[in-house]
Amino acid sequence: MRVPVSWLKEYVPFDEPVEDVAGRLVISSCEVDRIVRRGVPDTDGNLGRYLVGKVVEAGKHPNADRLQLCRVDVGDSEPRQIVCGAWNFGTGATVAVALPGAVLPDGQKLEQAKLRGEVSNGMILSERELDLGVEHSGILVLEEGPEPGTPLADVLPLSDDVLELETGHNRPDLLSVYGIAREVAALLGNELAPPPGADPPRADEEPVDVQIEDFEGCPRYIGRTFRDVRIAPSPPWLKARLVAAGMRPVSNVVDITNYAMLGLGNPLHAFDQSKLRGRRIVVRRARKGEQMRTLDDTLRELDERDLVIADAERAVAIAGIMGSLESEVDDQTTEVLLEAANFEPLTIHRSSERLRLRTEGSNRWEKGVDPYLAEQAAKLATQLLVELTGARWTGDVDRRHELPERPVVHLRPERTDLLVGLRTEPDDQRTILERIGFEVAPDWNVTVPTWRARDVTREADLVEEVARFRLDDVPFTLPQRTVMFGRLTKDQRLRRTVEDVLVGCGLSEAYNWSLVPVDDDPRAIRLPEPLSADQAVLRTTLRHGLIESAQRNVDGGAEDVGLFEIARVYLPTGKKLPEERWRLGAIASGGFRRAKGVVETLHEALKVELRVAAAPQPFLHPGKAARFASGWVGELHPALLDGTWGMFELDLPTLYEAVPDVVHYEDVITYPPVRQDLAFVVDEAVPAGALIDAAREAAGDELREMRPFDVYRGGQVGPGKKSIAFAVTFQSGIKTLTDEEAADLRERIVTALRERFGAELRA
Repeated sequence: MRVPVSWLKEYVPFDEPVEDVAGRLVISSCEVDRIVRRGVPDTDGNLGRYLVGKVVEAGKHPNADRLQLCRVDVGDSEPRQIVCGAWNFGTGATVAVALPGAVLPDGQKLEQAKLRGEVSNGMILSERELDLGVEHSGILVLEEGPEPGTPLADVLPLSDDVLELETGHNRPDLLSVYGIAREVAALLGNELAPPPGADPPRADEEPVDVQIEDFEGCPRYIGRTFRDVRIAPSPPWLKARLVAAGMRPVSNVVDITNYAMLGLGNPLHAFDQSKLRGRRIVVRRARKGEQMRTLDDTLRELDERDLVIADAERAVAIAGIMGSLESEVDDQTTEVLLEAANFEPLTIHRSSERLRLRTEGSNRWEKGVDPYLAEQAAKLATQLLVELTGARWTGDVDRRHELPERPVVHLRPERTDLLVGLRTEPDDQRTILERIGFEVAPDWNVTVPTWRARDVTREADLVEEVARFRLDDVPFTLPQRTVMFGRLTKDQRLRRTVEDVLVGCGLSEAYNWSLVPVDDDPRAIRLPEPLSADQAVLRTTLRHGLIESAQRNVDGGAEDVGLFEIARVYLPTGKKLPEERWRLGAIASGGFRRAKGVVETLHEALKVELRVAAAPQPFLHPGKAARFASGWVGELHPALLDGTWGMFELDLPTLYEAVPDVVHYEDVITYPPVRQDLAFVVDEAVPAGALIDAAREAAGDELREMRPFDVYRGGQVGPGKKSIAFAVTFQSGIKTLTDEEAADLRERIVTALRERFGAELRA
């Protein structure tokens, strides 16, 4: 949100430097991302070079058909000659003039120039050249009144500071200039002006036909009608404020609704009443199959859960989000129906998410707008419509359900001191709360203002309100520690070991969202009200986030990418809460070999035997996928990520259970080993691990190692068969094995594999 300081000072005057005010807001209220200096630079007397001018003579340039040669009175003894390219003014116009030496908002320094043989001793300015708007097709023509030579800064907001703020989701009251002014007044102890807006006299008593069919979605709807509306550009001061606040000026009626929303925080909407069929407003849910073309010229399919504003026949607005193209205010509009309503936040959020349509209005409604604010917003808009468009206010209706009562919360001042850890006198607590709109009774029953009714409901909330105004007084001290004890749990020690091993393997740790767009598990838990479509499902695997992280690294030009993540996944249980499991996932360029190498290194470091078996996965490359006791490892399918990528994921609790509590030392064997290579032909379905298990049973402890190093399939072994070659090591811990003893061990292995698996020895 962008808050022009000149607008802020209209509601709470202050002399403190804007940087100091921003610092106070950061500590107590909201984030201030930066302070933007906009408009005409106000250094070195630059503003004094901008003056109000009166055109005393205007005519065609003698040497150029598209230029005017003007003489402009700027308060000097003689009018200045100025060449101008615009033709939307003539003799007698009051204009904005910059003298030679003036620095424009874009940094350009204006010099006296000669254009087509004629001297131009200044510049007649447009809105865009003053950074007051976007209009550049013609110059800015001012209203009559200011005398020639009047400083332009006395007439227009030429220079301003703008606070760029980031407010919390639970503070919708801060999404307005007046809401920020309320905070600043409390922080500085300055007086806060009354909310802007006052009803002018009503010109007529026309009935306004408004019906609410769904008070749950729309607890309040104020409708006001206006006749003799003159659509025109807004005055420069209004355009300047909207531009500074980050909005584009459209027309006086539309700009007024936006101005009231920015000023007070309650979104408004204006309909061309002559386009409303039956001259009626009906607040209802959308009908099945109903469509509406919104102001962005998009035909949208409505859902029966969507709240709409309709006339007698059709929907003319998606409530709180956007109006229809068929009912918009345009240049021919002379009758306006002003909507100042209140909408239920969840309804607006659901429609906004489903339609993927977010607006300044929907952003405020989703956070919860004070239902009592609609009337004041209607007053401000009504006042401006009458003043700026010449409209007559002819009708008014306020349809509403029972509005919520203000919460009353009991506060114990001593409880504040206990929770905050800082002594605050009861009278000071009372003063702080009253400054921000709370009413404190003598018995410390505190009545919450309507604009804070959603987030202040408990005593602890009141304590927080007091505490945030005392943060400047909190001393910078370290917590006192009298004893030091404690140690890591087994899981914590193992997790640190795992992290060290992975970093040693060249991987970097990544952090990804727990919420993903989709999940392979159809039972995965979907949020009933997701913040966005990209964060709608609780993940059941770390795979999606790691793939996205790898892609971002590649897009950023990184090479030899290796990432790991240790985080929770959320497995559905059929109950209200999911099962949360700690998982380790990793992705690395280099394919299956690199990923399996990391898995082997990890198991070796933890003293856990790794036994893998082929296990195809739809997201892994066919033939390069394996499963082991705690997870899987394989080469990522190339359709998911360009390049050759290895990936694995394992369940940490399962892995930790296999880690031995005590690692037993085995003395180094000094007797020489006997090494042989054995190759067996077996059925395709027989895993290498099963052959190794059978061999160990047959040969006993003297079989030190049996490692597969080659697999052959082809005509020499026949269809449905494969040949697995093993590197075998025989070694005794008490003697040197003879050739006969080694041959006996070999024969025992061959016999066992033949009898159990039908294995045939090839070599």
